[in-house]
Amino acid sequence: MATTTPVHPVDEVPPVRQLAAFGLQHVLAMYAGAVAVPLIVGSAMKLSPADLAYLITADLLVCGIATLIQCVGFWRFGVRLPIMQGCTFAAVSPMVLIGSKGDGMPSIYGSVIMAGLAIVLLAPVFGKLLRFFPPLVTGTVILIIGVSLLPVAGNWAAGGVGSKDFGEPKNLALAGFVLVAILGVQRFAPVFLSRIAVLIGIAAGLAVAVPFGFTDFSGVGDADWVGISTPFHFGAPVFHASAIVSMLVVALVAMTETTGDLIAVGELTGRKVEPRSLADGLRADGLSTVLGGVFNTFPYTAYAQNVGLVGMTRMRSRWVVATAGGILVLLGLLPKLGAIVAAVPAPVLGGAGLVMFGTVAASGLRTLAQVDFKDNHNLTVVAVSVAVGMLPVGVPTIYAKFPDWFQTVMNSGISAGCLTAIVLNLLFNHLPSKATSAAPEADGLPSGGGEQGVEKPREEAV
Repeated sequence: MATTTPVHPVDEVPPVRQLAAFGLQHVLAMYAGAVAVPLIVGSAMKLSPADLAYLITADLLVCGIATLIQCVGFWRFGVRLPIMQGCTFAAVSPMVLIGSKGDGMPSIYGSVIMAGLAIVLLAPVFGKLLRFFPPLVTGTVILIIGVSLLPVAGNWAAGGVGSKDFGEPKNLALAGFVLVAILGVQRFAPVFLSRIAVLIGIAAGLAVAVPFGFTDFSGVGDADWVGISTPFHFGAPVFHASAIVSMLVVALVAMTETTGDLIAVGELTGRKVEPRSLADGLRADGLSTVLGGVFNTFPYTAYAQNVGLVGMTRMRSRWVVATAGGILVLLGLLPKLGAIVAAVPAPVLGGAGLVMFGTVAASGLRTLAQVDFKDNHNLTVVAVSVAVGMLPVGVPTIYAKFPDWFQTVMNSGISAGCLTAIVLNLLFNHLPSKATSAAPEADGLPSGGGEQGVEKPREEAV
C-alpha cells in the first residue's frame, strides 16, 4: 500500500475562506507601514496630491508582487515561507537626501535599481554567512526586532505621529479596546476565530471608530476605480555614484534585517532556513527592489510585524501570505479599495500592533531559551546587543552628528543590534581564547567551543 508523504504546514493550502481571512489580516497588519514610506518620501519631495496617491498605489502593487515572489517563488528567487514584503524604513533618510540634492525622483530610482542588482549578486555570499547566526544571535535579533517595533505601535495607539490629537485619551481608549477584543477572542473564541483574533479586533475597533468620528472616508470618493503604475512615471532613472554608494549601504542594512526576519519565520514555522534558501530569499528582495526602481517605488525587505502575526496565529501556510500579496496587488490596481483600507484609524492599528510586536519579542526569548548561559559570555552578547539596538529607539537623535552612511546603519535598531550580536558572537565564541577554554570543559563540552555550547541545547531539543 502506497504511503503519502505528509505535507509540511508551510506548504498546506487552507480552505478559501481561511485564505481570505488570514490574508486580509496580514494586509491590515502591514498596511500602515507600507504606505508610510511613500508618504514620507513623497511629502519631502513636495509631490502633488495626485503624484502622492500614484506613489502609494505603485507601492502597494509592487508590495504584492514582491510578496508573491517571496512566498510562491520561481527558480532561485523566493524563500517560500510566509513572508510579507514592504518598503524598508532604512532607505527613507538616504532617499530624501538623494532626491533633494540630485535630480529629484529619477536620481532616487537610479540608486534603487543599482541597489537591487547588488542585492541579487550578494545574496549567495550572505547565504554562506548563516553559520554565524546560531540561536544566540537569532534569538537576540528577534528580541530586538520585537522591542524596537513597540514604539511604532505606541505612536499608532496615540493617534499617529503628527496627528493633531496625538496622545488624546480617546485614542488610547480605542487602542485599548482593540487590544482587549483581541485578547478576548484569543481566550474564549473557537480555534479558527482565535487565529484571526487580530482581524476581528481591527473590525471591532473600526465598528466603534466610525460612529465616534475616528474615520475619514473622504479620500474614497476622490480615488479612481482603476489605476495602473507605468514604468518610470517620474522620468528615466539617473545614476549618480554618491547616491548609489549611499543606497548600497541601505542594501546591506536591508539584507541584515531580512536575514533576521527569515530566520525568525523559519523558527516559528518549523522549517529551518538553510544557506541556499536564505540566498533565495535575499535574491527575491533584490529583484523586488529592482522592480521598485522601475515602477516608481522603493527598496523592499521582509516586514517584521507580519513575523509576529505568524507566531501569534500559528497559521504557518505560505499560501495565506501569498493571498495577502494578491490582495495588495488588487489594492494597487484599484485605488478606491486602497483608500478604504487606508481609512482604518491609527489607534486601531496600534492596539493590534502591541500584540503582534510583543509576540515577536516573546519569540526571541523562546529562541534564547535554547542557549546555554552557564560559564560563558553569552549573557554579555545578549545584553550589549540589546542595549546597542535600543539606543536609536530610545534616543532617536543620538547619531545626528555622525556621517550619513553611519546613520543609515546605526539609526536602525534592528541592523545595529544584529551587527553587534554577530560581532560579539564572533569575538567570544569563534576566536580562540585561553582564558575561557577551560570553562566549557568543566561542563563536559569541547574546549574553545563557545559556539558549540550554544548549539548543544538546540540539538537536545530536536
